[in-house]
Formats: sequence, C-alpha cells, structure tokens
Amino acid sequence: MIAFNNVTKSYGTNIGIQDVTVQIDKGDFVFLVGPSGAGKSTFIRLILKEIEADKGSIKLNGMEITNLPNRFIPKLRRNTGIVFQDFRLLPKKTVYENVAFAMEIIHTTPRTIRRQVPQVLSLVGISSKAGKYPHELSAGEQQRVAIARAIVNNPTVLIADEPTGNLDPDTAWEIMKLLEQINIRGTTILMVTHAKDIVDKMEKRVIAIDKGRIVRDDASGSYGAYEDERTPCVRAGGVFDSHVK
Repeated sequence: MIAFNNVTKSYGTNIGIQDVTVQIDKGDFVFLVGPSGAGKSTFIRLILKEIEADKGSIKLNGMEITNLPNRFIPKLRRNTGIVFQDFRLLPKKTVYENVAFAMEIIHTTPRTIRRQVPQVLSLVGISSKAGKYPHELSAGEQQRVAIARAIVNNPTVLIADEPTGNLDPDTAWEIMKLLEQINIRGTTILMVTHAKDIVDKMEKRVIAIDKGRIVRDDASGSYGAYEDERTPCVRAGGVFDSHVK
C-alpha cells in the first residue's frame, strides 16, 4: 500500500528523513509519532508528491511514485484523502457544496455527486447540516465535513494530520471512532499525532520517527517517550498538544 525503501530527503544541510524503509499494508491503521522536527511532515509530503525524495524508492498502491511525471500526480492524489487539523473548508460553500466540490474537480457526473454526497454525509453523521456553512458549525462538525470531503472519492489511503488537535476531549474521541469505522470499511489510515492518550488507548500500530529515522515500529504500541514540550493542552484522561508538529 505504502512502501518506502531507503528513502532520504534533505533540505540543504537539514535532514528531513534519512534512509527510511517501512511498509504500511492495505487496511492498516498507523499512528506516526515523534518530536517536532522529527520528519513526520516530510514523510507525508513525500507520499503526496509535494516534494521529491533525494534517493530511494516510494510506492503507493503498488505504483512507483518516486519519479512520477507531474501529469500523473492529480490522479495519484485522488486515491489519497487528507484531513488537516485546521479543517480547510471553503467558507462560502455549504457543507454539501464543500463535499461535492471534491468530486466536481475530478469531473464526476452531477448524478453521481447527488447520490454519493448524501451517503457520505450520513456516514460521518452530519446529514442534517448539509445546508449549513462552516461558520455555523462546531469544530467537531467542521472536522466531520473535512473527513467527508476526504473520503467522498473513495480513496484507498486516508492521511490524517493532527485531526484532533483543535478539538475538545469528547469530540476528539468521536472523531477517532469515526476514523476507526472508516478503517474497518477498508481504508488504510496514517495518522500523525501528538495525542499520547489517544495513541495509548487505541492500541494500533505505532511508527516512531526521530531525527529523520524510524526508531520504533510496534504492531500494537504506545506513544512512548516522544513528548512535545510546547504548550500542552491538558484534558481529562490525558494530554492533547494544541499545535501542528
């Protein structure tokens, strides 16, 4: 599904990731953890082809993407959904329109959009909010819209980049349950997070990265020693960090 083989990416004298070899299989739910600056963002950006590796091989869905021509990148990204900490919804579009837009840009037929958007809104539990605008929604509802938008084109991989970072404790767990349901339906999930309590409680696969290298890969692991020292957001049951890596 996702395979890195001896991948290195540098930014001048700074190492993004160094000699990383790892495989994430179809149907996996993986937490990517590590201190700020460890290489997590570089890992994601390489998968999305936002940057190019200096050396090594990267495969996604069995396709070698390391040197993929630019004209094929939009097609590649259609099979990869992404959810961010800050939602990134279009403020002047309704919930329905935000989700539909993800289908419109790949020229999906109006008939398919009319059928599929209500289905995915129902899946994420916000059917009743279809006509609302982002500013009329709670943070948790906005994240559900973002997830709906990310999965409406049926991606094989969903990358969740700090999806609970701006959410209160109860809402964060609701989002995690939703992501788990999506994973059970067959979507591979790679989630970057600093939320130690979530990682420890979920007991999913944990890949820890530090100074650009993978230092731990546990099939059912815990967050470990990678605490970030910046502005923790204390909450019942543990700690959420209130920032992006």
